[in-house]
Amino acid sequence: MNQAQKLHRLGQSLWLDNISRVLLDDGTLRRYIDDFAITGLTSNPTIFDEAIGTTDAYDDAIRAKAKAGQTGETLFTDLALEDLRRAADLFRPAFDATDGVDGWVSMEISPLLAADTAGSIAAAAATHRKAECPNLYVKIPGTPEGTAAIEQSIFDGIPINVTLLFSREQYLAAAGAYMRGIERRIAGGRDPRVPSVASLFVSRWDKAIGEKASPGLRNRLGIAMGQRTYRAYRELLASPRWRKLAAAGARPQRLLWASTGTKDPNASDTLYVEALAAPDTIDTLPEKTLRAFADHGEIKGLMAEDGGDCETILASYAREGIDVDALALRLQREGAQTFVKSWQELMTRIAGKSDALAHAS
Repeated sequence: MNQAQKLHRLGQSLWLDNISRVLLDDGTLRRYIDDFAITGLTSNPTIFDEAIGTTDAYDDAIRAKAKAGQTGETLFTDLALEDLRRAADLFRPAFDATDGVDGWVSMEISPLLAADTAGSIAAAAATHRKAECPNLYVKIPGTPEGTAAIEQSIFDGIPINVTLLFSREQYLAAAGAYMRGIERRIAGGRDPRVPSVASLFVSRWDKAIGEKASPGLRNRLGIAMGQRTYRAYRELLASPRWRKLAAAGARPQRLLWASTGTKDPNASDTLYVEALAAPDTIDTLPEKTLRAFADHGEIKGLMAEDGGDCETILASYAREGIDVDALALRLQREGAQTFVKSWQELMTRIAGKSDALAHAS
């Protein structure tokens, strides 16, 4: 049994932070499921831009859709959902075995809607309806505008992956939106079982501060923020408010660790996976990180439910002039901007390929 399988046995779900038609066609995703206990995956515009731009695996489909008159976002959405449905079928055994707790794939709505509450609500509903896939999450960013869209989408019964969370406060805002949606469903006599995950981005913290921190604090900020958020997660699940919802049949919004690939070449390539080992959570791993952890990672113990020494570490960063509250807002804003840039590049790539392939002899 390799380390990835052992981590899965301890109660943490391992999801792949990637998708491409090549991974599906050549059996790689199937091998990750069999060999590394992968039970789900996530996608985003950057991942699909890379997948479509670096291979010819999508060319036939793009040509056919372009000749049929499809363009831009509509064409891309069809391409992405074709891949995600295939992946969801591979994860269906995990989905069924866990009664819908695990075995999910995720599809992002347009990042251009990050500040558009009404547009996000409509896009989430349209994506869910078009996917016709029981184990597909719709991703909505946990921005202030997105929080209202999350609540309404949960009320509407749409499984939501809340993305672009960086801090305890942003996580709690997302969790609050989830619970309000569930509370409204219960008040309206609806089924309270609407799945959701809340995705906290980790390694971007350490990339953001680079060498601003002293050597003893390098590559520790993301983990400390994860520990602080994990404590809030466990406290919320023990709260009277949540217990009331659970008694009515609601299921927890699971905490998901995102951005767990090591950015610093001088740090361990399994740094974040080892530090974030915790039951009842999800870790989304890039392929390189997944293979590294399975090969030589170590399970050094589970995260402390009380946050361990995170507040002491965060106080050390504060003494060095690092304002984590301000940085969390900046990281969320920059993350949204990065996804917009990737989306625009993806639409340009789709348009270019569509035109070239549609007119090719």
